[in-house]
Amino acid sequence: MTSTVTPPVRTSGGGKDQGDGGARRRRLLPRIPDRIRHGGLPYLLLLPAVLLELLVHLVPMVIGMVMSFRELTQFYINNWDRAPWRGFDNYRIAVDIDAPLGEALLHSFYVTCLFTVLVVGLSWLFGMAAAIMLQENFRGRGLLRAVFLTPYALPVYAAVITWAFMFQRDNGMINHVLHDQLGLTDEPSFWLIGDNSFVALVVVALWKSWPFAFLMLMAGLQNIPRELYEAASIDGAGIWQQIRKITLPSLRPVNQVLVLVLFLWTFNDFNTPYVLFGDSAPEAADLISIHIYQSSFVTWNFGTGSAMSVLLLLFLLLVTAVYLVATSRGRKGSDA
Repeated sequence: MTSTVTPPVRTSGGGKDQGDGGARRRRLLPRIPDRIRHGGLPYLLLLPAVLLELLVHLVPMVIGMVMSFRELTQFYINNWDRAPWRGFDNYRIAVDIDAPLGEALLHSFYVTCLFTVLVVGLSWLFGMAAAIMLQENFRGRGLLRAVFLTPYALPVYAAVITWAFMFQRDNGMINHVLHDQLGLTDEPSFWLIGDNSFVALVVVALWKSWPFAFLMLMAGLQNIPRELYEAASIDGAGIWQQIRKITLPSLRPVNQVLVLVLFLWTFNDFNTPYVLFGDSAPEAADLISIHIYQSSFVTWNFGTGSAMSVLLLLFLLLVTAVYLVATSRGRKGSDA
């Protein structure tokens, strides 16, 4: 025989106290209208990201613009406020191609443009070829995808330092293969100085960049229906016709974003030449990012270096705007 024990029922005194306390606290807090409370929640959630963006990017950018109008040299490094204003003199010095400083900047600009065209073009070409090749199902496809993406997953500094060891003249692996094993050169080559330094820089940047193109293009290819290729194959279209008529038009939105991102990353690349050559890159590999660094921190002329940085920013904004307008017009024309 069992008995049921009924728990004691509390009187309404405690609940009433709690209800009175909650009502009292609500009266003390400022009343926020429901429209603002619900409508302001997205802005409140975005506020930390906006503050971090201001602190990390926009505030240093504005400070750099202010520095470009001052004669900020080593004599005023302890007290920047005492640096005299120079107006646009730093900009005139930077773009005066008849003077040594302007001529060096123009040479660096040419080197950077050639470097960007080669790295972006070859990265896209290698990424496209690998993505198309790995679309077919075969044994080991997953392993190859993982191997191809390995450079993108490695830390940049560790990878570039490894390449610097491989490019050593006397005991590097590159000369060991090309000279000792294959006999393609008469003597071991210098890869980190002289004209060969540009080749070494392109190879390292390409090795680092093309897996990202491969990843983006491979993801884009997943969205193309296989029925299109099967229908084209039945109609007698070859592999090149399928790529030209189906693959490239279908990947146009991906390519528009991919090329722009690769261009901006490659043109502003600082880590690769700095880790590969140090703070004094050879003339053949004098990218504009490392050139601005040398003008600022090696010669202690922060005013001129800041003016060069602002000019670089304006150039990239102009190229980006022209590219977006041109690609958007092309997209509207194809959709019409």
